[in-house]
Amino acid sequence: MKVTDFLYKYQKSLNQRIEEISMALTSGNASDMASYKAMVGEIQGLSYALDQIRTLLEKVDDDINSA
Repeated sequence: MKVTDFLYKYQKSLNQRIEEISMALTSGNASDMASYKAMVGEIQGLSYALDQIRTLLEKVDDDINSA
């Protein structure tokens, strides 16, 4: 498996997890403020990771297109 293929699959997995947590939050599944903060914090961390992956994939695409 190519690294880019792995990154695209990982990106999809992270997006799915964000969607799961978002649905749980909007459904009121956070039992208390600590749980809510943990869920929001996880979304923030996943979003940061997705931004980093997008940046890497854009760089790879730019490198391929300029070659």
